[in-house]
Amino acid sequence: MRLFGRKDDEEEAGETGDGLAEFWEWWQQARPRIDAMVEAGEAERLSESIAPAVAAIHPGLVWEVAPGKQAQQALVVTAAGDPELRSLAHRWAKGAPESDALWEYHPSRQANPEAMELTLDVGGYEFALDKLLLGLRVPRGNPRMDIAAFHPVFVMLDEDTRMEATLLSLDWLLGEDDVARWVGEITAATFQPIDSVEAVHLPAVIADLASEFAEEQWALLEGQTAGGAQLIATARYPLRPVDYPLYDQHIQITLPYAHADENGLPVGESLVSLREFEERLAARLSRLHADGILAAHLSAEGARVIHVYADPTGEAAIHAKELIVSWEEGQPLVDVVTDPGWTSVAPFLS
Repeated sequence: MRLFGRKDDEEEAGETGDGLAEFWEWWQQARPRIDAMVEAGEAERLSESIAPAVAAIHPGLVWEVAPGKQAQQALVVTAAGDPELRSLAHRWAKGAPESDALWEYHPSRQANPEAMELTLDVGGYEFALDKLLLGLRVPRGNPRMDIAAFHPVFVMLDEDTRMEATLLSLDWLLGEDDVARWVGEITAATFQPIDSVEAVHLPAVIADLASEFAEEQWALLEGQTAGGAQLIATARYPLRPVDYPLYDQHIQITLPYAHADENGLPVGESLVSLREFEERLAARLSRLHADGILAAHLSAEGARVIHVYADPTGEAAIHAKELIVSWEEGQPLVDVVTDPGWTSVAPFLS
């Protein structure tokens, strides 16, 4: 049984997160009825029961009942690619009860090991994943794979339906989170791409790409400020919010420095002090049991801006405020805001 639903985008959301505890309280009370509906195959009644409860958390969340990995079925509540809602979906799953023989819980669509055996009705046509062909390309210097998908029925479908079938297929083949991590541009083609491969090979190809980034990497970037001043930046590479779904708190640390070259970039004692500060910051974050990460920093016009993302239930912001007290080269600042979409580091996202 596979059910899914979504409220209209224009529906106004309530306070995000307010409905999490209420949902799980409702779920425990409703379980006997829910289990009976599943047993009887009453899909419409099941939808009528689950949809309002999920919408009460946030109307933009998407829910689905799908085959489970260990349990009989899985309840999936996902942001469906919306970065603003990803942390909410993961907090929903974090509050879930222990899985049992009947139910398990996921904040994103999971890869289906039987994907290649699935056949769907798409626009009135039979859509079998074993006939799906993929053109794969990794642009130079990019940690994501562009995919052009082709299926014989695509020539008879409109563009939106082709894309919907492609996205669902990729979720089943890789899992929603790995699609977000490793897949770049997606095209639903009406012709077979050159050098295309059968869809069954996609997980192995993606695993090979992922192996190139198994170790932590950083990218050094250069550019200009809005005023035309030289700017240098260092960022995690790849930098992806999907890897840190609960880190929706943005901590921006601004450190003015006293020693700069003619372009306003740090040199000498200031450069040493900045490195030492970041080492102390990284050490504190590591002691927080992965409750925060240093995402990027940039230097320009006599100041370094450090971007940290953290779980707001942790103490990363407190540690940042404690650390800046020792900064002696000007008045440091710490700004803490909620930023589930990581918009503050958008230029650095991979």
